[in-house]
Amino acid sequence: MPADDEPTTEELRLEQVRRETREREEAEASIEDDEAEQHERRAQKASYLREKLEERAEAEREAED
Repeated sequence: MPADDEPTTEELRLEQVRRETREREEAEASIEDDEAEQHERRAQKASYLREKLEERAEAEREAED
């Protein structure tokens, strides 16, 4: 895939925000505990990835300066 087609760090971060929100909503709506736990784990993973992307964005901004 050419570099121009790759999503930006900000686009990736926003996708993780949406994924985290969606998974937390699914966890709240889940009837079974196992299902809720699975959605919560996915939400935690998305949160972790979002944080890493925020760190990457900060490093990119510092590199531009």
